[in-house]
Amino acid sequence: MKVTDPIADYLTRLRNALKANHRVVEVPASNMKKEITKILFDKGYILNYKFIEDNKQGIIKIALKYNPQTNEPAISNLTRVSKSGLRKYANASNLPRVLNGLGIAIISTSKGVITDKEAKKENVGGEVLCYVH
Repeated sequence: MKVTDPIADYLTRLRNALKANHRVVEVPASNMKKEITKILFDKGYILNYKFIEDNKQGIIKIALKYNPQTNEPAISNLTRVSKSGLRKYANASNLPRVLNGLGIAIISTSKGVITDKEAKKENVGGEVLCYVH
């Protein structure tokens, strides 16, 4: 099956797995998805991840994170901002703030895929991929 927007497919698979209280989700790999996964891990939104090489495009195995007391997922909302039909860009001066700084925006810049806070620090703009909180 050909996916027209792989990032939206990635986010939807994560959202569906969280809603179904799955502990692990597998998604087809790409360099962009690997970078987004690394950011989600670094910011504490997922428990762990593993890149599995098969002889095709590869698989990303993601261990989802939940609160042990309430069993609530660490990610409450994943929103795709820039879609294939309408790209959203932001320059360094008007980068988005998610939940007044409590969430993160993942941005594809000339310096790689980074969060909104890192982009502000590096003074670069780019395509706003998604919001996470």
